[in-house]
Amino acid sequence: MSLIRASATIGSLTLVSRIFGFVRDMMIASLLGADILSDAFFVAFKIPNFMRRLFAEGAFNAAFLPLYAGTLAVDGQEKAKTLVEEIHAVLVTVLVALSILAVIFMPVLMYVLAPGFDKDPEKYQLSVTLTRITFPYIFFISLVSLQGGILNSIDKFAAVAATPIIMNACLIGSMLAVVRFVPTPAHALAIGVLVSGITQYLWLHYFCRKTGVAPRMMWPRMTANVKKLFVLIGPAALGSSVAQINLMIDVIIASLIPGAVSFLYYADRISELPLGIIGIAVSTALLPMLSRQIRSGNIAVALHTQNRALELSLLFGLPATVALIVIPYPIIAVIYERGAFHATDTDATFKTLIAYAVGTPAFLMVKIFASTFYANQDTKTPVKIAIACVLINLFFNLTLMGPMKYVGLALSTSIAGWVNAIALGVCLRKRHLFVVDTLFQFRISRILIGSALMGVALLLVYPLFEGYLHAGLVIKVITLSIFIATGGGVYALSLFFLKVLKISQLHEYFRKKL
Repeated sequence: MSLIRASATIGSLTLVSRIFGFVRDMMIASLLGADILSDAFFVAFKIPNFMRRLFAEGAFNAAFLPLYAGTLAVDGQEKAKTLVEEIHAVLVTVLVALSILAVIFMPVLMYVLAPGFDKDPEKYQLSVTLTRITFPYIFFISLVSLQGGILNSIDKFAAVAATPIIMNACLIGSMLAVVRFVPTPAHALAIGVLVSGITQYLWLHYFCRKTGVAPRMMWPRMTANVKKLFVLIGPAALGSSVAQINLMIDVIIASLIPGAVSFLYYADRISELPLGIIGIAVSTALLPMLSRQIRSGNIAVALHTQNRALELSLLFGLPATVALIVIPYPIIAVIYERGAFHATDTDATFKTLIAYAVGTPAFLMVKIFASTFYANQDTKTPVKIAIACVLINLFFNLTLMGPMKYVGLALSTSIAGWVNAIALGVCLRKRHLFVVDTLFQFRISRILIGSALMGVALLLVYPLFEGYLHAGLVIKVITLSIFIATGGGVYALSLFFLKVLKISQLHEYFRKKL
């Protein structure tokens, strides 16, 4: 399967998931607003979700996927299946122990994870209760990550990309069906998180069984394969997930500022849209492809694939960044402003969104660069850079939270993201693992021009329709649609006249194994 076809499959399903996600967030904002309930739930959701991204999707995929894809390509299916079963046995054991310990010691952990909450006993106790409900989610979602890695390695992307849709559907269902039977809507959402983990596991287990790659249960043993995974997974935990670590630091510090946890969550959800649809889609398809190409000695092909992946990410990521910076207010107002979420919350959230959006291109580049390191089974270099970036994020958090409050926390994350992207790119270039080709130079310069023209068009149109943003929901939706149509139209026409991509090339790109 070509890189673009694989990315399009993952991206389109991720888009569906994000639409469900926005429906979910609209309902959450309406039910919880930006108060005690929302702060408590977002911490309860953020902690297992953070661990999922850090260990399950980030570190585990970064270490496991190249190992499995390489074994499958060189040693065959039987040895690859043995590798999976050995890792599965150890993973289950570790996850069970981790979940039990976390649930028992959650009252103590909460002092570390949300230190500001202890000033409000009601918020603290609610956060402990909700996190105890959500934490076992990490057990199921980590096994989902293992199953997803197996399926992605054999080019079965669709079932894996559909799993977030299941999560969002479960959360929406919990708000509709469970809320009347529990003390608060936050309790219903916490139950929905746990149910979503179980459902996603069963979903992928079915497809693994169908394709004959489902791992059998066996007694855990520290085999050579498991030891090699642990050697790779430690550094990868930081190297692949520095952005998530920085976001978690933001949450810890934000717990000291009333309402800040909620503002950061709502803004982050929107800023992650290009990263989720484009960055994760491309990097998910890229990692197994690069692993096979490098393991087979096709370095020139790997470099070509890397250039096209970076180009594809920025083709969609740069205009998305411009839009989030130029028209953040109508985006927040349309998605969130209703029920318990007031106009004052919109004012606070849209400023935070701008700060996060500044780092979007960097986060996209990090996904591509990190995949190159992991495809070469180098998890140590990214971790050295990651540690520096975490410290940089912490420094700017403490420096900017005074004058800028929660907006400063978001901006710190973006600054750290740019440092991470530049450092990774420079290291790859020095090792000749990243060589910018002529086609990339041609296209990226014109993508920048097209994005700039789109931004100018939005700035010119915005004053004409600004007054309608304070009307009813239907009028606000129409106004936002006009902004999106204007920006998208100008960008598409710019790419056409600048000859970035011809329509006649699309069929070739989807057919070729780029």
